[in-house]
Amino acid sequence: MKLVRFGAAGAEKPGAIDENGNLRDLSGVVEDIAGDVLADLGRLKALDLSTLPVVEGKPRLGPCVGGVGKFIGIGLNYSDHAAEAGMQVPSEPVMFMKATSAMSGPNDPIIIPRGSQKTDWEAELGVVIGKPAKYVNEADALDHVAGYCVINDVSERAFQIEMEGQWCKGKGCDSFGPTGPYLVTADQVPDPQNLHMWLDLNGVRMQDGSTATMVYGVAHLVSYLSRFFTLHPGDIISTGTPPGVGMGQKPPRFLKAGDVVSLGIDGLGEQRQVVVDDD
Repeated sequence: MKLVRFGAAGAEKPGAIDENGNLRDLSGVVEDIAGDVLADLGRLKALDLSTLPVVEGKPRLGPCVGGVGKFIGIGLNYSDHAAEAGMQVPSEPVMFMKATSAMSGPNDPIIIPRGSQKTDWEAELGVVIGKPAKYVNEADALDHVAGYCVINDVSERAFQIEMEGQWCKGKGCDSFGPTGPYLVTADQVPDPQNLHMWLDLNGVRMQDGSTATMVYGVAHLVSYLSRFFTLHPGDIISTGTPPGVGMGQKPPRFLKAGDVVSLGIDGLGEQRQVVVDDD
C-alpha cells in the first residue's frame, strides 16, 4: 500500500494511491498517517480504495508521515561513501538527530540557509516505525517497521563538520528533510537490503547505488537504536547514503539557487526539488 499526505503545508490530509495511480482521500477514515494509524495498518489495508473519493488535480504532497517524534539519521553507513568523505567505516552505527522541523514534502524547495557555502545532497532509504521497539532482537526488528520511503538528507557540510559541536547543526535546517512521496508499507518491500537508489543534479547522475551495500542493515539499525531509547510509531530512521555526494566530487560541488535535484528508490517513488536561497 502507498500512503501519502496531501495539501497545504501544515494542513495535509491522509491519502492512498490506488492500483490505477489515483489519489484517494482517506480523511473520512483516519485523521492522519501517524501514530496509532501506523501501529495498526491492517485497518487501511482492508479498505476497498475504489469506494473512497478521488482527489482531482495534482495537489502538493507533504511528508508521507505526520506527527514524527524522532527523525534519526545514520552517518557513514556505506563504506564507499565513508571513503569519499575521508572517514573510517565506523565500528558501530553513527547516530545523529535531524530536527523534525527540517521535514518537507518530496517536491518542496530546498532552502539554502543564510551563510551556507556547502549545502549538499544525500539520497537515503527512510524506515518508518510502526510498532514500539525497545531492546528488540535483530531477528524481530523488521516486525516493528511500518514501511519505507525516500529521504533526501540535505546537509550543510561547513555547519556539520567545520563548526564546533554536533552534526545536527548541519542536518536540521529548514527544508533539509524532504520525505516521501509515499510511505510504502513493509509488506510491499520484501527485502529492504536490495533496493536501487539514485540522485541526479540538473539531469546528471551523481549517486547510483543500492541498499545492498549498507554497512549496517535496517534490522540491525532498528535493534541497535532500540537499545538507547524506545522507537515509537512514526519515528523515522534515515539510513545513510551511497557515494556521489557533493563533498566527494573533485573538486567539491555544492548546491546553489536554481539547481534541480531529482532522486528516487525503486518501488518507493521519486522526489524533485528546486534549490532556492533563504530570503
